[in-house]
Amino acid sequence: MVRRRVPVVLVAGFLGSGKTSLLNHLLRGDHGVRIGVIVNDFGAVNIDSMMVAGQVDSTVSLSNGCLCCAVDVSEMDTMLDRLTQPRSNIDVIVVEASGLAEPRNMVRMILGSENPRIGYGGLVVLVDAAEFEDSRRRHPELDLHVRMADLVVLNKIDRLTEEGTAAVRGSVDALADRAPVLPATHGRIDPRLLFDEVVRVDDGPRQLSLDELLVAGGHEHDECGHVHLHDHYRSVSFTSDAPMDPRALVRFLESPPAGLYRSKGFVYFDVPGHTQRYRLQTVGRHIRFDRGSWGRGERRGTELVLIGSGMDTAAVERELRACVAEGSEVAGPETMTGVHRYVVES
Repeated sequence: MVRRRVPVVLVAGFLGSGKTSLLNHLLRGDHGVRIGVIVNDFGAVNIDSMMVAGQVDSTVSLSNGCLCCAVDVSEMDTMLDRLTQPRSNIDVIVVEASGLAEPRNMVRMILGSENPRIGYGGLVVLVDAAEFEDSRRRHPELDLHVRMADLVVLNKIDRLTEEGTAAVRGSVDALADRAPVLPATHGRIDPRLLFDEVVRVDDGPRQLSLDELLVAGGHEHDECGHVHLHDHYRSVSFTSDAPMDPRALVRFLESPPAGLYRSKGFVYFDVPGHTQRYRLQTVGRHIRFDRGSWGRGERRGTELVLIGSGMDTAAVERELRACVAEGSEVAGPETMTGVHRYVVES
């Protein structure tokens, strides 16, 4: 049996931005995911009313079966090794960076890890909306952190008026470039924006059904087939029996539609030498492909789910339809260059 690489999602933000609130929200969620948590902080950190001492290399089992660790930066790789041991059965690792940590260094550390069982899952930067302008004056580096982010969580919007939120959102949007900006209160975001709800050991090559991709039983579908996750998020499902154009799809992923936070599913490129099943995961502007195999007799095709807020769902579907390869056109191996920039080898 083959285990997928464990995604490592880095959560950063200055002191008071709400990182621990977000982490507690993820840990309390009933989403079927076993989370490994690494807290990079030298002080005491309260995780769900449980004190985790900030000493190096300490591991605590949480009540829901998750694991929490408090480590020194220099010990990060050691803890990644420990959390990815098969007996830990961890599905995703969330690294909560200290409020004083430099995200660039943390990202380099994860990307530079020689652990073959992990893959970088993106940088999520939390911003205190109510204190944003003051924080920028006190910490000019905040602008760089927002520019680096794959997803920006604009937290504590409940402390601002609608006009105040719009003003801060404008400033953050200008800094974030292509990264989506997600408004939130108390660090509460849907876990599906960061990772799959159910990720387990593969029991053989097969294509995940749309029901499994959505993991959203009981949600209402509108007449266009769009799934409503709740009042703030919408989801678009996309399927195609015809292969996708690699270059067109990469352009779509690198310049995603406004409001798109998350994409996941399987992609079929009928390119000579590259007919494998490509599993796609995006968090904000972080893009990742994993190569897999088709099951015997399995229908080859593309199945994607895209989650966002304020998306023009009809436009998203049109853009994806435009990424379907022309029937008479045979793409050459050179068209896969863009895809392979984002392939994580198993």
